[in-house]
Amino acid sequence: MPRTSSAPHPTVKTPRKRRVDAARRDDLLVRIQEIFLSEGFTTVTIGELTERLHCSKATLYSVAATKEQLVVLATKQFFGESADRIEAEVAAETDPKTKIVTYLGGVAEAMRRNSKAFYEDMAAFAPTAEIYARNTARAAQRVRELIDDGIEAGQFRATDGTFASQLVALAIEGVQSGILLERTNMSAADAFNELATLLLNGLLLSPEALPAGTPPADPRSSRRK
Repeated sequence: MPRTSSAPHPTVKTPRKRRVDAARRDDLLVRIQEIFLSEGFTTVTIGELTERLHCSKATLYSVAATKEQLVVLATKQFFGESADRIEAEVAAETDPKTKIVTYLGGVAEAMRRNSKAFYEDMAAFAPTAEIYARNTARAAQRVRELIDDGIEAGQFRATDGTFASQLVALAIEGVQSGILLERTNMSAADAFNELATLLLNGLLLSPEALPAGTPPADPRSSRRK
């Protein structure tokens, strides 16, 4: 609260009044994110976080005012950083097929950082479920864009490309809702990896339609090691 006069007043320190520098705050958020990703967040208390991070509650509340806000902030950071990293990898590629493999492989790699506990907590907590839903919708849109690029470049069949883009959207929705994971007994990471393989094997033009000198596709090449 702002002071009502210029005269000095004694201050009372509360958890939400403590300020830390940006570097310290960023470091704490990274460490909080790692704890949540590996263990989930429902059972982790603020007291446990302060003990494991070797900080006071006041310092922890300088990152976010409540545990719920910490969870939301850490989840947003995870998806934001993952998206930036994936897009940088995609931008380094020129081949439409490789771009799709790189994108979906990057999503799979990012999702492998999620423990089962975090995934379940994220899906069950409304604010993080909304973040997850927004990011999966964006992933579906991004794959559609990459497919369109491949069609324009003459590497994918236009009719199959339209169908495939809708199929990808449904598959990603199935992963996000948990239905596809439940029915296949796969993790989200494995589902995205398999999606890349199936998608590209269906999208590639037949050998006789490919430009002269184009080597046949090796299905194993679409799997990330």
